[in-house]
Amino acid sequence: MRQTDALRAAVRDVSDFPKAGILFKDITPILGNGILLRFAVDCLVADCAGQEIQKIVGIDARGFLFGATVADRLGIGFVPIRKRGKLPWKTESVAYKLEYGEAAIEVHTDAFEPGERVSLIDDLLATGGTAAAAAKLIAKAGANVVQAQFLIELGFLDGRSALAPIPARSILVY
Repeated sequence: MRQTDALRAAVRDVSDFPKAGILFKDITPILGNGILLRFAVDCLVADCAGQEIQKIVGIDARGFLFGATVADRLGIGFVPIRKRGKLPWKTESVAYKLEYGEAAIEVHTDAFEPGERVSLIDDLLATGGTAAAAAKLIAKAGANVVQAQFLIELGFLDGRSALAPIPARSILVY
């Protein structure tokens, strides 16, 4: 079995979570398997090749798991983007709409040097609202998003269009 097939087979579908009508893609079986976790991180690291990435940005919370690991492998810094009120220092903030309301994300004002090239990482790309808000926040804080990377993409929701013109790369597309 190819490693991407094994990765896909490990993703667990959970019906009606976190609310009725949602089919949640559970990645904890990947996180619990050292071989699959290493393969997923290897793919993300490989996608950074030749991009002159200076920092990795991870979106709260599963983006932290992959983003920090990729940053460590590349020997560069990691920046967390968190939900409003979770960061202890001065922040920039961006509000955005969800399917069922509104949310806001934040980053520290001193997280980036002006013009730094960053890769944005999260576990899942759905409608693209959170990732697009994160890209807007990164630009507001003075950095440039070179690419957005995801473990899983729900292609039928067309989240890539919300990120355009930023190139999006996904390991698994459903």
